Amino acid sequence: MPDEASAACEWVRTEQMVSGTIRIKWERRCDSASESSSIGYVAPPRDSDWDRVCVRSALEIDADPGRYCDLPPEGGAAPTVTPGSIARAFRRIPLPEAKLVIQPPNGRTLVNFETNFYTEQGEFTRAVTLLGQRVELRIWPASFGWRYGDGESERTTSPGAAYPDLEVTHTYLRKGRVSPSVDTTYAAEFRVGGGPWRDVAGTVTIPGTPQQLRVVEARPVLVGG
Repeated sequence: MPDEASAACEWVRTEQMVSGTIRIKWERRCDSASESSSIGYVAPPRDSDWDRVCVRSALEIDADPGRYCDLPPEGGAAPTVTPGSIARAFRRIPLPEAKLVIQPPNGRTLVNFETNFYTEQGEFTRAVTLLGQRVELRIWPASFGWRYGDGESERTTSPGAAYPDLEVTHTYLRKGRVSPSVDTTYAAEFRVGGGPWRDVAGTVTIPGTPQQLRVVEARPVLVGG
């Protein structure tokens, strides 16, 4: 802190955003002259969480966060949209649950029969705005987690296919009621302002809603010719 002000002088504190940092400046104002000195500054890192860091730094020096932390750095340059902030945005986007299709249909299948499973969830796009910049996301199912409801499960990169292309099947060994489902793991690419596409770090898994399926035994029946 500066020395105590004399009777004829006083210290006046000013705060300034300079190249993304909060700088404190003390000016000693007297009747006939003034002098100033910068006693220090806090440099919040410009990472993907720059706004929270800026707020914390402002509070530590008793500055008003609202005067600094919602503004771009001095000179008008926009804050940088980072891969980390985009990965967090990707995790917050509502992603669709894949619809599970089971063959045979109508909620029934047979013991010792190849029951067919598939989904038709494909690639889609989303757009978000981060720090005033448009970010496009190209999203697709990277893998599927099949849970068959009898304790068995598997993971594939294939979404399965409708009969007769049997890509994802399961054979139930006992009769009863089961609740199969499919979890979808999404991956994505992004681009900012029409720039080149880049991979988004990490994936997001959306659990599927279990479907009701009854497994029954087939009974041989004689029919007329």
